[in-house]
Amino acid sequence: MTDDLTDALREQVREAGHTGTALRIRGHDSKAFYGDPVDGEPLDLSAHCGIVDYEPTELVLTARAGTPLAEIEALLAEQGQVLAFEPPHFDERGTLGGAVASGLAGPRRPWGGAPRDLVLGVRLLDGRGQVLRFGGQVMKNVAGYDVSRLMAGSLGTLGVLLEVSLKVLPAPAETRTLLLELPREAALARLRELARQPCPLSGACHLDGHLYLRLSGAHASVDTWTRRIGGEVVASGNTFWQRLRDQRLDFFARPGQTLWRLSLAPATPRLACERDSLLDWAGAQRWVFTDHPAEAIREQVAAYDGHAEIFRRGEGESAPFQKLSPGLVALHRRLKERFDPAGILNPGRLGSVC
Repeated sequence: MTDDLTDALREQVREAGHTGTALRIRGHDSKAFYGDPVDGEPLDLSAHCGIVDYEPTELVLTARAGTPLAEIEALLAEQGQVLAFEPPHFDERGTLGGAVASGLAGPRRPWGGAPRDLVLGVRLLDGRGQVLRFGGQVMKNVAGYDVSRLMAGSLGTLGVLLEVSLKVLPAPAETRTLLLELPREAALARLRELARQPCPLSGACHLDGHLYLRLSGAHASVDTWTRRIGGEVVASGNTFWQRLRDQRLDFFARPGQTLWRLSLAPATPRLACERDSLLDWAGAQRWVFTDHPAEAIREQVAAYDGHAEIFRRGEGESAPFQKLSPGLVALHRRLKERFDPAGILNPGRLGSVC
């Protein structure tokens, strides 16, 4: 049945290439808001799902792109393992293909890695309708490995992901959340101090005058660091990190307003646009609601060698992604021409570049 689905997808891509018809690649559309909208015929991957191979002892899982993240994580949990990059689910509709294609990662990102760090191999359809395979199922197999990584964050503009092989990790023996009442600058100073020590952090968020710290590791290590850090131990059933991951905290509940995502060095001081913000990734990722003009925000962030993008658009906003240097634009376009010469795969999703 899956081969039939692959054949159907291949035929749709081939036909679109011949007629120049744009295709909008989708799984469950949980991240349709991200990037520029695509006006095209749907290429539906939702039925192309299921686990292809899973070797718990090898810490490797291969699944089809339309497989729901919840299904994969439930299977891993049975074996005491996790997806290290903690991908956002967004209303529990997220799929593996969407997680890799978007390149998004959750609160564990600084300590567990990004999707591109954990992708071992991919099977995909290019813009000609050819089925291609890159990478493998072990880290030692580096043939084409960089091409596999290119798929992470490409938003489907280079190829249609059919299968993904990922490195998974053992789940920590103990996970505990601490809550400290600290103003922003004191919280960032505390995080800088912890970064210089072997603290088993797996999450660090500052919101509304409170610093949330997640410790993950061996029981003895978590106990030791709980005593050193202090603060309130949050009840084990609390869902703060899942709600942060999926943007279901009250902070994010502002329909119609523009949400900015700023990437900056944690030591970067508060910017003028950050009056209403949430700090994640120990201060390296900043979620911001502001009415400052887009050009002013990008200038502020660029002054600190950072990166700014519109994650969710409000009314009238455009150009979600930061402009690239001419060299990077040329590189993007060469890759697009190589993988999708007719320009039919998610055209414009990454703006004018792809």
